[in-house]
Amino acid sequence: MRQREDRTCSRSCVLCTADEEDHSLVREAMLGDEKKGRYARQILLFGEGGQKKLKSARVFIAGAGGLGSAIAFYMAAAGFGGVRIVDCDVVELSNLNRQILHSEADLGRAKALSAFDALAGINPEIEVEAVVERISEENIDELLQGCDMIMDGMDSFPSRYLLNRAALKRAIPLFHGAISGYQGQATTIIPGRTACLSCLFPHPPPPATAPAIGSTCGVIGSIEVTEAIKYITGKGRLLENRLLLWDGLEGCLEEVAYEPNPSCRECSQVK
Repeated sequence: MRQREDRTCSRSCVLCTADEEDHSLVREAMLGDEKKGRYARQILLFGEGGQKKLKSARVFIAGAGGLGSAIAFYMAAAGFGGVRIVDCDVVELSNLNRQILHSEADLGRAKALSAFDALAGINPEIEVEAVVERISEENIDELLQGCDMIMDGMDSFPSRYLLNRAALKRAIPLFHGAISGYQGQATTIIPGRTACLSCLFPHPPPPATAPAIGSTCGVIGSIEVTEAIKYITGKGRLLENRLLLWDGLEGCLEEVAYEPNPSCRECSQVK
C-alpha cells in the first residue's frame, strides 16, 4: 500500500501555483520577517543566508521510529523546507518509550501518517510528505526523487546498505546513525569524498532485536541533524571518515577514524 500526504506552508496559494522548476526559488523568497522570529536564535549561528539554505533543502528521512522521530522533530523545528518521511509500519504500544512522533491515540495507525500530523504541529511553515511504503531496491529511486540528502533512521543493516547504495548512485550525502541500548554511533558519508558505509562495515552484525531507550535515540538523532545543518550551511567540521561513538552508561563520546576501502564492492568506482 502506498499513501502520500502533502502539506504546504500557510502561503500555499503561492507555492501550489508555482511551476516545479520555480518551487525552490519561491520557498527561498518567502523567509519574511514573520519567519525570522521562529529561527532567530539559530540565525545567530549561520545568518539569514544559512536559514534560506535550510529552507531550500529537501530531506529524505528513512524510518519514523526512534531515530526517525528525533531526526524529524529537529529537522522540522530547524526549518528544513521539504521533509519526506517514509515508513511501512504501524504504531504499537512498545514503540512509545522512544518513538516520540507518536502517542497512544496513534496506536494501530501508519507511522508515516502519525509523523505527518506531529510535524504539522511543530512547524506549519515547512512542506511534509508522508509515504506509507517499505523502502526497497525497487522503489528507492522514486522515493528519493528531488531529495538532497538521506537521513538514516533505520534499524537494520540490510536497509542501511540499501540507503548507502542509493546515496552513492545519486551522489548525495548519507547521515548515518544507529543505537543499541545506551550506546549509539553516527557518521557522515559524502560520495566521492569519504569512505562509504560498506567500507566502514563490510559485514552486517548478526540480526537481533536491540534494546532501546528514547534518550539514546535523541542523542544520535540530534547528532545526525546537526551534521545535516552543518553540511547545508557550510559551518564546522563534518564527521567525514570519523565514527562518533556514544556510551550513555559511561557518559562519554569517543571517535574512531576510518578510511575508504580501495576494494569496496560499493564505492571503489565512485570518483
